[in-house]
Amino acid sequence: MYRRQFLTGCVTTGMIAGVHTAFAARSQYTEKTIRLWPDKPPGGGGPVGEMTLSMKGAVSNVAVPTLTILTPPNPNGHGVLIAGGGGYKRIAIRLESRPAAEWLVARGYTAYILTYRLPDEGWKADALAPLQDAQRAIRIMKQREKKISLLGFSSGGHLMGMAAVKSKFQSYEPQDEVDSLPATVDKAALIYPVITIEKPYDTTSSHHVLVGRKASDEKNAEWSIQNYVTPHSPPFFLVQAENDPVVSPQNTLIMKEICDRDHVPVTMYRYPKGGHGFALGKPNTPASEWPSHYELWLQDK
Repeated sequence: MYRRQFLTGCVTTGMIAGVHTAFAARSQYTEKTIRLWPDKPPGGGGPVGEMTLSMKGAVSNVAVPTLTILTPPNPNGHGVLIAGGGGYKRIAIRLESRPAAEWLVARGYTAYILTYRLPDEGWKADALAPLQDAQRAIRIMKQREKKISLLGFSSGGHLMGMAAVKSKFQSYEPQDEVDSLPATVDKAALIYPVITIEKPYDTTSSHHVLVGRKASDEKNAEWSIQNYVTPHSPPFFLVQAENDPVVSPQNTLIMKEICDRDHVPVTMYRYPKGGHGFALGKPNTPASEWPSHYELWLQDK
């Protein structure tokens, strides 16, 4: 309906040799990167120049937010929006977003890697910029998919969690007809996520970037996911290691308690060891089990 103006960019074909032990065979897919916005993102501002790629494969200096779409030969009609972490200072594409996308596409899901704006890079929308990008991405996906899920890691988990629980929040003025579509989703998986930035959990990079080190209690509450969960929120899948040194392990416990209170379906897996940033999990470690559980959860109607 409105796809033609956005579906621009180069199409390539990739062969997945296997970035995780869960891959049993090669899988073919087509890949395309599109711009999120028809013109400048809401509010304007932002960095200039090319996007920066770190030695570890994290991107920053995101002047143009995009969606990279990996489509399997026989898509199952279920698209998954993926947001890597990085404390809202960078996005861990190589370590988190890309492996997850390839894992999903090998199983018939269409994967959408979100390269979102980073609040500290001069955007006039400030802390709202990533959420605007997430909502826009979901609306673009609505044109293409029967079912939409979210998958976020660390601060990307915070972003996907906010998108899930604030789907009716108007984070930007409509830009075109795409924005007449709802930003609702069917499911959300949050992996070692930042859930709350309220005290005493106000020590993360996500907190400092979104609201500032000396933010008020009201501002901290405004950007904490658990405060927006309602009985109408989508089902959640939570994963965290109990020895996470970056994001307090209390985060997933807080989210599960709130979901249970409001009768929101929630599935949680916690592992004694794993630390932070384990992505799909190192082979032969307890945290490497979560993708198999996630696969079953995705299939569950």
